[in-house]
Amino acid sequence: MPKRILSGVVVSSNSNKTITVNVTRRIKHKLYKKIIRQSKKYHAHDENNEFNVGDNVSIIESKPISKLKKWKVISNTGESTWYKCNQIFL
Repeated sequence: MPKRILSGVVVSSNSNKTITVNVTRRIKHKLYKKIIRQSKKYHAHDENNEFNVGDNVSIIESKPISKLKKWKVISNTGESTWYKCNQIFL
């Protein structure tokens, strides 16, 4: 079975070697057929502590590293413009 690859925005990087990635999906509602967004947070392993809040990253499934971490960061896809815009208004 192939390993899943997801992409999302880093929302927390406070822990050592761990980041929290918010992945947003667009799905169609079963009854009303409207496109809605669902988000979920994943804890991912960041070996060198190189990713910061607001970075767009890709994560891949791996064997369990700890109680919550079952994902590893594979690449940085740039800084999130959504996060930068929200920081201005907050």
